[in-house]
Order: sequence, then C-alpha cells, then structure tokens
Amino acid sequence: KSRSVLREGSPVASKYEFIDEMRLDTEEYAYSVEFMCGRLGVSRSGYYDWRSRPQSATAQRREELKLLIEKAFDMSDGTYGHRRIQAQLHRWGITAGLELVRRLMRELGLEPCQPRPKRFSLTQATVGQVPDLVGRNFTADAPGEKLVGDITYIATGEGWLYLATVIDCCTKEVIGYAMDDHYQTPLISRAVRNAARNRNLSAGAIFHSDRGSNYMSAEFGKTLDRFRLRRSAGRTGICFDNAMAESFFGA
Repeated sequence: KSRSVLREGSPVASKYEFIDEMRLDTEEYAYSVEFMCGRLGVSRSGYYDWRSRPQSATAQRREELKLLIEKAFDMSDGTYGHRRIQAQLHRWGITAGLELVRRLMRELGLEPCQPRPKRFSLTQATVGQVPDLVGRNFTADAPGEKLVGDITYIATGEGWLYLATVIDCCTKEVIGYAMDDHYQTPLISRAVRNAARNRNLSAGAIFHSDRGSNYMSAEFGKTLDRFRLRRSAGRTGICFDNAMAESFFGA
C-alpha cells in the first residue's frame, strides 16, 4: 500500500491535491485555479487533467492515507495535530499536502489532545502536614544530606515519556532517575531507590519536592521511611520553592 501512495503522492500531484483542497463547501474555490497554479508552478490544464482521472485512483490514495494517518495518530497517543502527522508521513517517505492531511483527519474525527503545561498536569494540590525543610536553600555541607526531586515529560515518537529525577544539593548531580509512560507514585519511588543504590544517603536526609499528589502519597512516604529520609515540600504552585529541580528541567 505504501508504494501506491508514493506513486500517487508525487510533488506535482501533491500540489494538485492542495489546489483541490482549497475548494469551499461548494465547487467554488477560495482562490482562482489559474492563480493557484501560477503560484505553485504547475499548469492549469495539468490540474484539470489530474482531476478528471478515474475517481477510484484518487479515492484509493485517500483511503490509504487515512490508514497511515490513523497509525501516526495512534502512535502519538492522540496528541499529534495535522502538522506533526504530515511530518511523520514525510519521515515514512510519503508525500501528502498539509491541507489534505487536515481534511482527512477531520473526516476521521481525529482531534489531538495536548497535555497541559507541566505545572498544571503533573502537580496537583493536596492537603498534608508536610513542612518546607529547605526554605529555598539548595546547598548542603556534604553529599547525601539534602535531595530534591521533580517530574517532567518528554515528547517521543511513541508518545509522552515521563522522567523523575533526584538531585543532590551538595554535588548538583542527578544521583537517581526513572522513566515510564506514566507519572504515578511507582515512578518517583523507583527514582529514589535508584538514588539510594547509587549513593550513600545520610540517615535523616531531606527529600524535597513540590506538593504533587504522588509526592504527598502514603505510598511514597513508605519509600522515604525505608531509606530514613525526611519529606519536605514547597508551597503549592510556587515554582521557586523547588527551583533547583525546576531549573534542571528548564536547562
């Protein structure tokens, strides 16, 4: 199927497709065919020749493109819009105009759902008696005494990848991290376990984070107790209270 799409999707054919997609709900065009052909460097007669081809060839190409568009959309976990879908098709060696991809996505009912900004999607306000033991002082006299943690997400070809890190305030090193397709408590617990495996953590060392529901959970508290770490958190929605971890992701 991909080979037939490639044959039909030549650069000139893609320009004809673009002109065809510029039709309004009626047969009327947003711009004159002559004007668009001139701008795109194709002949007006060639366009009408292309348009008069047997409908089955064009219809077949559209159906094949729909299958590929659905595949690219599913691979993105429903987050790709028409521009990213077109880029993915290009990476597969398939030429398709942006307007054609947009229209086919509309026909398929594919609406991208973009994640919200990090502060709102990964951090949820929770109620808990967790003190701020750091007070924006992100220094420490020795390694393993004061740690900070946070989560971010990274766009990949297979969807969103979540990264949890643990940074030592003395050495400024990422001493532990974990990655997964979710940002739930097991992810951050694994990051802390990896940090304890890689470095000697002092008994009573501070682990500081924001007040995300996963960091405030009882399950995560058990992980901290296991390594004799004291839980600390900044105020809800105040990024400066966990500035060291935030700036690491910002860089």
